[in-house]
Amino acid sequence: MTLKIDIDPGAAIAPYEQLRAQISDQARSGALPVGYKLPTVRGLAEDLGLAANTVAKAYRALESDGVIETRGRHGTFVAAAGDAASKGAAAAAQAYAERVQRLGLTEAAALDAVRDALRAAYGNGG
Repeated sequence: MTLKIDIDPGAAIAPYEQLRAQISDQARSGALPVGYKLPTVRGLAEDLGLAANTVAKAYRALESDGVIETRGRHGTFVAAAGDAASKGAAAAAQAYAERVQRLGLTEAAALDAVRDALRAAYGNGG
């Protein structure tokens, strides 16, 4: 099992975001199992032809999202991302529900707004 990353330097998406998204997707799909040891920042930067700061920025974002965890000198590992993602989604949903209620939206209007936002985020029209 190996980390497979393909960075497109000509893409509109920044390299650190491409890296973050690919590691996140692989961790969530199980292609990178929980406990998989990721390369060092410098090692991955060299392999991909990126600046170390670019890889470090992606790793920080992934750690913030709960996808990876750093264990000091032992390295960086894939965390139990599903749990962190579920908890984050639940917290965001709770905050949204409280906000739309304060704004006076009906439940139906709040659900419509969520559906529209999800369609936009996932790039599908319906």
